[in-house]
Parts: sequence; structure tokens; C-alpha cells
Amino acid sequence: MKQTIRLEKLLAHTGHGTRSEIKRMMKTGTVYVNGRSVKDGGIQVNPDQDQITVNGVGVRYREFIYLMLNKPQGVISATEDSRDRTVIDLLAAEYQTFEPFPVGRLDKDTEGLLLLTNDGKLAHNLLSPRKHVPKTYFAEVEGTVTDEDKNAFAAGVTLDDGYVTMPAKLVILRSGEPAAGEVSKIELTIMEGKFHQVKRMFQSVGKKVVFLKRISMGPLLLDEYLEAGSYRELTAEELKELQQANNTSGLS
Repeated sequence: MKQTIRLEKLLAHTGHGTRSEIKRMMKTGTVYVNGRSVKDGGIQVNPDQDQITVNGVGVRYREFIYLMLNKPQGVISATEDSRDRTVIDLLAAEYQTFEPFPVGRLDKDTEGLLLLTNDGKLAHNLLSPRKHVPKTYFAEVEGTVTDEDKNAFAAGVTLDDGYVTMPAKLVILRSGEPAAGEVSKIELTIMEGKFHQVKRMFQSVGKKVVFLKRISMGPLLLDEYLEAGSYRELTAEELKELQQANNTSGLS
């Protein structure tokens, strides 16, 4: 945790309002630091040592937040955009004050698991190519997905730019019959995060992904009760498992 932090930032991170609201609140003399009324939000305080109260109630500070979002289609994985709605726009103001960002990205038309946090170290470890954190997707695919595709993905396929993917695990849930208007349903676990990778992998074997949803990232599984566009904080156990994830993870 940071040794000191601006008082107004601490109050914003603990859900006491926007910066402007906090400035107005402090003028009323209801904010105390170590028993003394403070009206200057710019002073530095130590959350571990200083006693801070608002209207007589103690303030509990935390530096980081970790949110599981079930990203809906039509929303982009960015912190801001001049045209499209972003995943940050889905969050309540109390979480936006932490200035979280998406760990990695999902395409605009892709749904599913997206982690939002302001913990840069954790995000870096999860995204590092050296870590090879597995990510699993559910997809609906035009065409009949076969064991031949499974073997090809297990060996690594060549994308349209010449890049050869790492081995991936393809599970065929249902092999659709195009003549009957069916799509194949699969789960695919990859160890990388190349641009449009899942879609491009199926293109390499002559098939087209028509629906894509990420269902896991490392040990973190998408909460089946989270509706598209909804989010929640990670549980203590989920966070512990995520922090312990390392490059020993692999495909079997």
C-alpha cells in the first residue's frame, strides 16, 4: 500500500462521493484526521496509521479493486472512447473513482469474462507472454468441427500473417451439420492473446466463428449467475488463486 495519499483521493476511493462533492463535504467540518477537523483535501494521510472519520464513522481504505465483468456485445474493452460505450461506463461511480482498466481485451462483438482492476502488477503478470495464462472460450462455429481440427489446433495452426500458434485444446461439444442449418459448439483453450486469435484460428481451417464468449482466464471462471453487463468484486478465494497463478499452468 502507498505510504501516504491525498485525503480527497482516499475519500473518493472509499465511496464518499466525487472530488467536487468531497470538497463541499469537507467545508462542513465533518471530516476528521486523528481527532482534528480537516477542511483541506490536499493534505497527505497514511491510511495505515492515521485515524480518519466522516460524520463520526471510521474510514476503511483499500488501494486496489478487482472486478469480474460479464462483458456484453457492443461494448469495447477500453477506459475511454469518443464513439462507443466502454466497459468502464458500465461501472458505478464508486468503482470508477479507483480508475480501473480492463486486463487484456475482448473484441467488441465478443462476450464474457473480463477482469477490471487498478492493480498494475497483477495485470502485467496475467498479460505477460512469458506467463502463458490459459484462456478458455465457448464458440459457435459455422461448419462441421472435426477431430482433424482438434489435432490441428493441438499441433498449432498458421494464422493469416504467418504466425504459428502455440498448442491449443479444442473440445467439441456438438459438431453441427451445415445442411441442417446447425452450427458447431466448442470450447477452445489458448495460451496466447493474439488479435482476433480464436476467429483467425478457425479461419485457418476454413470455418467461421459466429458467436464467441470467454468463460475463464487462468483459475478465474466466469460466474454463471452474472448477466451480460453485470459485474461483482472477486471473492477472497478467487483473488488468492489469481495471484498465485503462474506459468506452470498448461494444457492437458
